[in-house]
Amino acid sequence: MDRINVNLYELLKSFSAAADMVSPLLSNHHQQVAYLSYMLSNEAGLPIKEQRDIFIAGLIHDIGSLSRKERLEIIEEEPIGVNNHAFLGERLIKDFKPLKDSAGIIKYHHLPWDHGKGESYGEEQVPLGSHIIHLADRVCVMIKKDKNILSQVPHITESICAKSNTIFNPELVQHMLKLSRKEYIWLDLVSHFCADRIDASLLDIVELGIDDIIEMSVIFSRIIDFRSKFTSRHSAGVAKTAEKLAQLIGFSEAECKMMLAAGYIHDLGKLAIDNEVLEKPSSLNDIEFNEIRAHTYYTYQLLANIPQLTMINEWASYHHERLDGKGYPFHIDGSRLLLGSRIMAVADIFTALTENRPYRRGMDEARTAKILRDMVADGAIDGHVTEVLIANYKMLDNIRSEAQKEAGEAYMNISRDLIA
Repeated sequence: MDRINVNLYELLKSFSAAADMVSPLLSNHHQQVAYLSYMLSNEAGLPIKEQRDIFIAGLIHDIGSLSRKERLEIIEEEPIGVNNHAFLGERLIKDFKPLKDSAGIIKYHHLPWDHGKGESYGEEQVPLGSHIIHLADRVCVMIKKDKNILSQVPHITESICAKSNTIFNPELVQHMLKLSRKEYIWLDLVSHFCADRIDASLLDIVELGIDDIIEMSVIFSRIIDFRSKFTSRHSAGVAKTAEKLAQLIGFSEAECKMMLAAGYIHDLGKLAIDNEVLEKPSSLNDIEFNEIRAHTYYTYQLLANIPQLTMINEWASYHHERLDGKGYPFHIDGSRLLLGSRIMAVADIFTALTENRPYRRGMDEARTAKILRDMVADGAIDGHVTEVLIANYKMLDNIRSEAQKEAGEAYMNISRDLIA
C-alpha cells in the first residue's frame, strides 16, 4: 500500500468539513464558498486550471483560523487583523505541491478591492481568485439558515452592490448579479455538499502516495494542535512514537508510514471541540468530558467516506477504545481491535504522560511505566505493545521529544514569517 489512489477533492472535503465543525453556524461554509467561487470563476470565463485552483482554495480558505472565536468573528464581520488567518493558511499549505497554487489565492482572500488598489499588496500581484473568494465568502455569510433562501436574494444583492468598487471588484459584482437571477444557484448553496454539484470533470482524480497523505496529515495536525497551548505539538509526538513502535513490532515500511499518517490525524475530531474545554486546566465536568469523548467519533466519520483510508482511519479513530470494551465511543473490545489501533492507544497515552504541559512537567520513566502497566492489568491497553515500549523507553522518549521540538520550531518559523 505504498501508493494510494485518493481523489484530492474527497480528502479536502473531509478536512474542510472538520474545519466547519467548530460551530453549527459554520456548517457547510467551506462547501458553499467553494461552490460559489467556482460558479463566479466560470461566469468570468477563467481557464479551467484557474477555476480548479479557486475551487480548491474555497474548500480550505479559512484553514488558518485556529479557534471557534476567530471563525465566528470572521463570519459576523471582517475585524481588524482579519488577514492574519489568511496569511497563516497560505503559509501552512504553500509547500505542499498539490495545493501550492491555491495557497496564493487563500493568502489575500480578505483584501478589499479599494478602487483597484487591491490588485496588489506591497510588491505582490493579488490573484483575481482572492477577490472571487472574498466576494463568495461574504455572500455566503449573509445567508440565514432559518429563512427561505430565495426571499433573501434581494437583500444580499443590494448589500454587495453597495460595496462594489470599495470592498468588492465591480466586475465580479456584475458576475454575481447575473448568477443571482438563477434560482438553482441559491438552492444549491443551501443544499448538503453543494460543491458536489459542480462539473465533475473539474475534479479529476489525483493519485496521492502515502508520503503525500503524510504531508497533508502534518498540515492538519498543526491546525489541530495549535488551537490549544495544552495540546500543542501533541500529534507530532504521538505520530512519531506510533511509527517507531510499529517498526519495533514488525510492521512493514508501508504500514509504518500509514501509522505515521494516522498519528498525525488521530485527534482530527478535536476541531469540533471548544477551545475552552481543550484548555481547561482543572478537571472537566460531565458535560465537558462528554464533549471530549465525541472527538474520536468525529475523526472516524470525517474519514469514513474515503475507502482508501479505511485502515488509517481505524488506527487513528480507535485510540480511546479498550481491550475490555469499556473505551469510547464504539466500545470495540480486544476481539475486534486491530494491532495498529492498540499501538496508537499506547503511543497516545505515553505521549500524554511524558510531554510537558503548561500545568505540569512530563512524568519520568518509572511513573510512566507504572501507569501503563496498571492500565494493562486493568484491561485497557495491550500488554505486548506496552512491554515493547517500556523495553525501548529511552529511545522512544527521545523520538517523541525530538518530534515535538521540531513541530514547535516549525510553528515558530511560520509565526516569524507572518510577523516579518
